[in-house]
Amino acid sequence: MNMNEAQTYDVVVVGGGPSGATAAEDLARQGHKVMLLDRAGRIKPCGGAIPPACIDEFAIPDELIVAKITCARMVSPVGREVDMPITGGFVGMVDRATFDEYLRERAAKTGAVRRTGMFSRISREHEATIVHYESIDENGKKQAESVRTRLVVGADGAASAVALQEVKGADRAPYVYAYHEIVTAPKKGEGKFDGTRCDVYYQGPVSPDFYGWVFPHGDTVSVGMGTAKKGFSIRNATGLLRESAGLSGTKTIRREGAPIPMKPLKSWDNGRDVVLAGDAAGVVAPASGEGIYYAMYGGKLAADAAHQFLATGDVKALAMARKRFMKAHGRVFWILGIMQKFWYSSDKRRERFVSICRDKDVQELTWQAYMYKKLVRAKPMAHIRIFFKDLAHLTGLVKPS
Repeated sequence: MNMNEAQTYDVVVVGGGPSGATAAEDLARQGHKVMLLDRAGRIKPCGGAIPPACIDEFAIPDELIVAKITCARMVSPVGREVDMPITGGFVGMVDRATFDEYLRERAAKTGAVRRTGMFSRISREHEATIVHYESIDENGKKQAESVRTRLVVGADGAASAVALQEVKGADRAPYVYAYHEIVTAPKKGEGKFDGTRCDVYYQGPVSPDFYGWVFPHGDTVSVGMGTAKKGFSIRNATGLLRESAGLSGTKTIRREGAPIPMKPLKSWDNGRDVVLAGDAAGVVAPASGEGIYYAMYGGKLAADAAHQFLATGDVKALAMARKRFMKAHGRVFWILGIMQKFWYSSDKRRERFVSICRDKDVQELTWQAYMYKKLVRAKPMAHIRIFFKDLAHLTGLVKPS
C-alpha cells in the first residue's frame, strides 16, 4: 500500500474532457472533495461546434470561440451544394486542446484536485472503493497509484474502461469511428473555403454511412469523417475530402482518431458506486455527431446525482442522471437515430436528404432545435408542411434539386 492509498475523496472523476471537467467543477463547487484524473496529451477528434445553449448554460468565455459560424453548406453525393444560413445568431467553434484544458483548470480553481495518469481498475476493500491508476513522473517513470473514494464518475470517453468494468451492457454500445486532420486555414479569399461556414459532405467515397466535415477553427481547419464500416480507408477518404475542399496543399498540424458512440447506454450506473457521463454514457447525437453540449449537460447531471448520493447514501440517486437526460433529450436522439438509419443508408437517399435541406421551413426548425436544444412546437403548420414534403421525397414524388 503506497502513500496515495491514505488519501480519500468523496468523488474521483475519471476523464478530464468536457463531461468530466464539468462534473468535477460542479461537485467541488458544492463542497465535495474531488479528484480529477486525466490522461496526458489526449485530444479528441472533434469538429468543435458548440451552440448558443452551451455557451450560455456553461458560461463559455468569448476568447475560447475561435470561429463564429453563420452558415452550413450541405454537399450532396453528386456535388449539389445547399446553404443553410443561420438567422440572428451563430454557432461557436472551439479548439479541443485549449477548450478542454480551460475546463479542467476551471474545475481546479473551484477546488478539484488534478492528477495526471491512466486509469487501471476499481477494487473494493472493506466497503471502501479504491481507484487504481498509473502515473508518469517528470522523468517518464511509471508508478502505480491508488486512492480511496465514495463514488466514481466515469467520464473516460467512448469504450470507457470504467464502464466496461462496472456497467452492464457497456460492451454492446454501437460506434462510429471518427478521424480528422487539423490543417492550416487558407487565407481569406483563397479558393472556396469560408471561415464562417461549416461544410458537410454526404458522399459515399468520403463516408459510406456517415458524413465528412470541413469545420473552420480560426487559423486552422478540422477536416474529417466518420464511419462504422470496417475496412474503409479513413485516411484515403480524408485525403479525398481535402482535395474536394481545396485543402490538399495545406499544412497538416496533427491527426487524431477515436470511436464515437451513437446511442446512449441503457444504464449509466452500477447501482453501487459508479455513474457515467459524456461519451462513456453514449451521449453523442446520432446523425449530427454533436457531443460537446450533451457531454457537459451529462456531466452536470452526473454531478447532481453524485451530490444526492453523497448526501443520502441512496444508490437510486445515481440512476437519475440518465432519467433526467433522456427526459430532456431522448426524443431528439430517437428522431436523429431514425434519420441516420434511413437517410444515410445510400447515396440515393442522401441526395434526397440534401435536397430537403433546401427548404426554408426545414432550415429554420433545424437551427432552432440545434442552437437552443428544444424541439420547436411554436409553429405547427411548419411541422405539417415538412411532414408532407418529407413524404413526397420518400415516395419519389419530388426529384432532388
